[in-house]
Amino acid sequence: MQTCSVDPESRTRALEAFREPDESRDGVLEKFVRLASQALGIPGCFISIVDDEFQYIRAARNFSLRHSTREDSLCRYVIDNETPMVVSDTLLDARFVKHKFVVGEPYIRFYAGVPLKSRNGHILGTLCVTDGEPHLLSAEQLTALTLLAALVISFLEAWHSAGFTDPVTGLPNRQRLIRDLQYLATGGDNLPRRLVLIDCIDMPRAYELARSMGMGPVEGLLKDVATLLPLRLRLGPGDLLYTVATGRFALLVSESSGLSAARVADRMEGISADLGEGLSVTLTTFTGEVNFTAVALPAQEILRRGLSALHEAIGSGVPTRTFSAAEDVRRTRDFTLMHELASALQRDEGLYLAYQPKICLQTGAPVGLEALIRWRHPVLGELSPSAFVPLAEQTELLHDMNAWVIDRAIARLARLRNHCIQLPVSVNVSLHDFARPGFADLLEDKMLKVRLPTSLLGVECLETERLIESPAAMRGLEMLKLRGFGISLDDFGTGYSNISYLRRMPLDVIKLDRSLISGLSSDTASRIIARNIITMLKELDYVVLAEGIESADVAGMLSEYGCDQAQGYFYAKPLPDRELDAWLNWKLRNKCS
Repeated sequence: MQTCSVDPESRTRALEAFREPDESRDGVLEKFVRLASQALGIPGCFISIVDDEFQYIRAARNFSLRHSTREDSLCRYVIDNETPMVVSDTLLDARFVKHKFVVGEPYIRFYAGVPLKSRNGHILGTLCVTDGEPHLLSAEQLTALTLLAALVISFLEAWHSAGFTDPVTGLPNRQRLIRDLQYLATGGDNLPRRLVLIDCIDMPRAYELARSMGMGPVEGLLKDVATLLPLRLRLGPGDLLYTVATGRFALLVSESSGLSAARVADRMEGISADLGEGLSVTLTTFTGEVNFTAVALPAQEILRRGLSALHEAIGSGVPTRTFSAAEDVRRTRDFTLMHELASALQRDEGLYLAYQPKICLQTGAPVGLEALIRWRHPVLGELSPSAFVPLAEQTELLHDMNAWVIDRAIARLARLRNHCIQLPVSVNVSLHDFARPGFADLLEDKMLKVRLPTSLLGVECLETERLIESPAAMRGLEMLKLRGFGISLDDFGTGYSNISYLRRMPLDVIKLDRSLISGLSSDTASRIIARNIITMLKELDYVVLAEGIESADVAGMLSEYGCDQAQGYFYAKPLPDRELDAWLNWKLRNKCS
């Protein structure tokens, strides 16, 4: 008779886990069969896993068979009857006298098998001893074999629990998901399926709570969410829920299921999870999904695509995203580019500085330089900064890149000490640099080491709104000002809150954004706005610099309005060191004569 299980799904999952080879697990099972053989004094011993179609020998001693159909296995009688079976001489048993494994390899003349019965009541396989000669098995020997079988199933359950179950939530874990996807592929499953990745717990905040309350409430939160999810999502019989990381879950469903990433995010909206001790946390849910067929993609790739979609949703601040091959190619390309940038910075290969001159609108003479990073990629050629700087700004590479720029700019200043073409150089500095303790001291030390005044090096503020909101960054800005570094505010004239910055930041130079300048030659309103902004800034005693000047007419208007300096292709494009030296020697020839 077939075992009737109250939970056939758990039996199926266990069988799937045990019937696949696993080096570490099967190494322990080999020790069990050796122990059983030695303890009972019977040379052959094996441990089998038996499903509805096949028998799989997971460990064996002096037994050559490794695989058979369920119908052909002697072990099926043990499993069907759910009791031990002892056959002292197979040639005297009508069931086996003509059996293929009795009259042929492995020539079983004696057989004793005990079922491997789990705590759930599932019969998953057998522990057996065999020989090519008849044997009598005493009651004590059968008891010993039964006890050993209990140890084997206890080990298998512990291995399965440790390897495939999340210890906190009790849900199948990431490894279990990978195995399930692999089994689908091995079984030739070509049904359209969907994997939904779910992030609904702010883990940094949860760990902050753990610092004051201990890990108990955080584990309570994870357990509560694991309980809430199936209830809220109303999982169907074939829907599988996993814990794939702390605070992250995965849902494996058929593509025809109504549980899409969007539906999951919708059903999870506005719910709270219990921390215990009367505390609760409102969940903010992000989801990502990938549609696939198991036979078409490796399991790890399916999970990677789902995570990619999830991270895209989190990064974009939207509830859900579906995996896009085009977006994935872009992200992969961006990741590769950042890896190559890190290598270029480390090896100092391919990167160089170009300097855009700052021109005095009254005299037409260059009065300063802005250092801009450039990259001559070994494969892609000359890359626009827009191709890699915004990517670096999203990573820790931004700090390394800024440090590289600062060091090269200072090297130029040191090379031209007391030279007639020496001009102050400004560098772009990020919020994280301003906020870094000791940044002003570090910059001052670099200038002192090359015996140059700090006034020759200026810093330009990016991310102004975020900078204003950071007390640490504002302190860093003030420290730079106290040490004599010139401070420029970049992109003035964009957004809605620039005016308030003027009262709160220690600034020397205000750079008018090119969007404010672009309409001067054709739009009366633009001219009125620009003229009044420049007048206001001059009354506040700032040096005013206009970016993006491309014509003499615009330069003339800005000079008339009282603007001090300008940058743009009308004067010069950003120039590498050698070209810049030649250009400056020509522009400053009177000064150098």
